[in-house]
Amino acid sequence: MSNDLEAKARIKINKLLEEAGWRFFDTDEGKANIQLESNIKFNELGDDFEKITNGYIDFLLLDESGNPLVVVEAKKEKIEPLFAKEQARKYALAQKAKYIILTNGNIHYLWDIESGNPERIQAFPTLQSLKFKIS
Repeated sequence: MSNDLEAKARIKINKLLEEAGWRFFDTDEGKANIQLESNIKFNELGDDFEKITNGYIDFLLLDESGNPLVVVEAKKEKIEPLFAKEQARKYALAQKAKYIILTNGNIHYLWDIESGNPERIQAFPTLQSLKFKIS
């Protein structure tokens, strides 16, 4: 996660993820399904390999098969999460993730990037609720 993310926001986001049933570690309920600070490389300009850029996904949530499902883009508490929309879209497309959560620990949006715009949510979705949306 970027150095500028305040610890307070990070603690809130960790708690929200755990409350929704996401796991940082393997437990009796199942394998860990949160990856932290995944480094990705993506090429924004086709075949021009000198223009490859690095990015860091704050949280990557995985489905039962270990495939990327949700990119969580976290911002400082004072920053409107929607400002990270395009950055998060690039990360989600690079990871082939269907959903994005934009959050600053207090304000959260869930975005199905295949249909529609980010919608304000009060709590983070569970894996089950996202699977229900897909089917």
